[in-house]
Amino acid sequence: QVQLVESGGGLVQAGGSLRLSCAASGRTFSTVGMGWFRQAPGKEREFVAAISRSGGGTYYADTVKGRFIISRDNAKNTAFLQMNSLRPEDTAVYYCAAGSFSYYSIPGGTPSTYNYWGQGTQVTVSS
Repeated sequence: QVQLVESGGGLVQAGGSLRLSCAASGRTFSTVGMGWFRQAPGKEREFVAAISRSGGGTYYADTVKGRFIISRDNAKNTAFLQMNSLRPEDTAVYYCAAGSFSYYSIPGGTPSTYNYWGQGTQVTVSS
């Protein structure tokens, strides 16, 4: 079992930045690949970014590529999502997720391939 707790959400103006954190417990952190997803009101949950267990491989949705950076610190059992140049359309509840992927594999964007989910953190970008 893995427990995930997100933090770092809030209200920011367009063009600003936020850094989300996802603290993991219950299992050795380096044994899970990590992903970030988001869900806006009335919309389906969508993939944002993913990172391999090693931290050496990353994958981004086209909508955030070049603006968001996913990272992880296996020693601190934490994953991060640095969000820059935020836009109003980035407004959503952001969720981190963990799954049992092979060490160098980069997790994909399919929610069903992740086994564990956090409770979400709200990000609101004002225009």
